[in-house]
Amino acid sequence: MLKIDYTITAKTLAPKIERLFELSAAKISSLMKTWDVKNGAPVITVKGKYTTRAWTEWTLGFHYGSALLQFDATGEKRFLELGRREILKRMPAYVTHMGVHDHGFNVISTYGNLHRLMREGRIPYNEWERNFYGLALKCSGAVQAARWTQTSDGTGYIYSFNGPHSLFIDTMRSLRSLALAHQLGQVLKVDGDHSICLLERLIRHAQATAKYNVYYGKGRDRFDVRGRVAHESIFNVKTGAYRCPNSQQGYSPFTTWTRGLAWAMLGFAEQLEFLETVSDEELKEYRGRRGITSTMMKAARATCDYYIENTPTDGIPYWDTGAPGLERMGDYLNKPADPFNDFEPVDSSAAVIAAQGLLRFGRFLRQKGLQKDGQKYYNAALTVARVLLDVPYLSTRTHHQGLILHSVYHRPNGWDFIPRGSQVPNGESSMWGDYHAIELGLMILREARRDTYPTFFDPE
Repeated sequence: MLKIDYTITAKTLAPKIERLFELSAAKISSLMKTWDVKNGAPVITVKGKYTTRAWTEWTLGFHYGSALLQFDATGEKRFLELGRREILKRMPAYVTHMGVHDHGFNVISTYGNLHRLMREGRIPYNEWERNFYGLALKCSGAVQAARWTQTSDGTGYIYSFNGPHSLFIDTMRSLRSLALAHQLGQVLKVDGDHSICLLERLIRHAQATAKYNVYYGKGRDRFDVRGRVAHESIFNVKTGAYRCPNSQQGYSPFTTWTRGLAWAMLGFAEQLEFLETVSDEELKEYRGRRGITSTMMKAARATCDYYIENTPTDGIPYWDTGAPGLERMGDYLNKPADPFNDFEPVDSSAAVIAAQGLLRFGRFLRQKGLQKDGQKYYNAALTVARVLLDVPYLSTRTHHQGLILHSVYHRPNGWDFIPRGSQVPNGESSMWGDYHAIELGLMILREARRDTYPTFFDPE
């Protein structure tokens, strides 16, 4: 169980954050110089060098978005220009990509960050340029909302790249594309000039995810433990009826893939923040603010609690809480995680995503007057971050292109590199892990400096 340090503050982590950005500068530059775009998107490292891995190019936005965040944190304009140049060349096709559920990853990390930087005054205001970013974000949100399956209970979901039967937990964070497009005034136009509200689809998807992918210890099945998540929920597309849980990247449908858990933690926390900008009038026909917020609060609290209770003392999780080798590791939850063990890999990328979810949820609760609960999650986030910002997780070797070590991509498929002499993957990085480490670092740095709190949406 994660041992929360209540004495740690954002300010005490500032020196480690500055070190993080010193290291990331060289690694971003190295990858930008050496990566051949003909290979697609960089995904994971093998022996310290980024490689691609066939699936979809869902990490391309993290590649270019990292440069934008580096500029945001350090003010080094060369990273802004690097990011902008590559986004202009490579990202337009992804704005209207009909085949994926990851617009909130690819497009918000690129056009969304540029839009935010201009809104915050960190880059000069230019009306045409901001409208260009806004148009990309509007199109992206509408395209994402079009991947829709209606469910028999009146909700629905943005279906994954697996097809209309598939609801992924990951897509909770991709809802950012619908949220920002809605805030910019966009709707989805379909046959007969019928307009579909993106806010409605966002809320319905969140409700479906909270109902079907998150468990609450109510005896739904033999493995119903409060806060655990299913990576995928399967539906009958003819009737809209729920059929069963499933997992693509976890050990089983009845165990919790920890990166999926982290996506839920962060996704629900960010949507709670976003809903604060939406009027009561807009929310009235969707159970109202109280009903919507209570659903998301319940899911966010359950998943955050599960993470704290089912993660080793230092806050770094193993890749799946039901992975079969864990039973051979003794009392593994009452000691720090061991990335070099012989039985199951840790997943540092789950930790960096979860840490941001804990930080955002804790901050949200404190703003709602729930100081004690909020401080618990907030300090849990800082506790995890402190571990990630040092060895053996922080990559200090100049020849290694990754920033955060011991990330796992797809354990069941065997896609992760296992070093000689090891029994399980370790020592490698992922594009999403590195990006979210930089994103987390920027959040904590701004907290330490009492600077503007970063949100993907306009908080005003």
